[in-house]
Amino acid sequence: MSQRPRKAHTGGMNTYPVTLEGSLDEPLSRWRWLVKWLLALPHWFCLVFLWAGFVLSAFAAFWVLLFTGRYPRRLFDYNVGVLRWTWRVSFYATDAIGTDRYPPFTLAPADYPAELDVPYPERLSRAKAFFKPWLLSLPHWLVVGFFLGWWSAPWADGQPGGPPGLLPVLAVIGAAVLLFRGRYPRDVFALVVGMARWVARVAVYAGLMRDEYPPFRLDK
Repeated sequence: MSQRPRKAHTGGMNTYPVTLEGSLDEPLSRWRWLVKWLLALPHWFCLVFLWAGFVLSAFAAFWVLLFTGRYPRRLFDYNVGVLRWTWRVSFYATDAIGTDRYPPFTLAPADYPAELDVPYPERLSRAKAFFKPWLLSLPHWLVVGFFLGWWSAPWADGQPGGPPGLLPVLAVIGAAVLLFRGRYPRDVFALVVGMARWVARVAVYAGLMRDEYPPFRLDK
């Protein structure tokens, strides 16, 4: 008896509704990464206030969502813009160091090697709004803490913390290779962009902007 051929297993992977991209913008200066954090100071100053607005807008959106099941569109666009601005600056100055082009001062999409976008959801779950920022996101916060080095900070009693986060370590490795070889290692770059993509998904989910649970993976 002939058997029906089995379908190839694809793993059930679906694209998550958060698009974070970064293109390695070569050639890169061997030494400019040493001062990019300083050149980005105006951006860091702006981001302090932008992130304060992000928290306030997410808090306001929470109450609107409870009664209407919708995230106010203007607040949603603002929060996406803050995430987009943050990714551009970190791509330029600290994490990926993937371009020498100075980031634009805008929340809107722009012609830049690092971009982020989130499609607007027409309806969101009211019940999940209570649990997404903390309980449902907890496994992801543990992973993000490992990426960013949150658990390496000294304890309150003055004891030294643990090893630095994986993302800062990879940034140092990439910068060192760039300094001595004049080329950014592409495998390190891909890993850094993947971790940034993971962090962005968690921020979007915990910020109540999407109901889809973030996947535990670095790719799209």
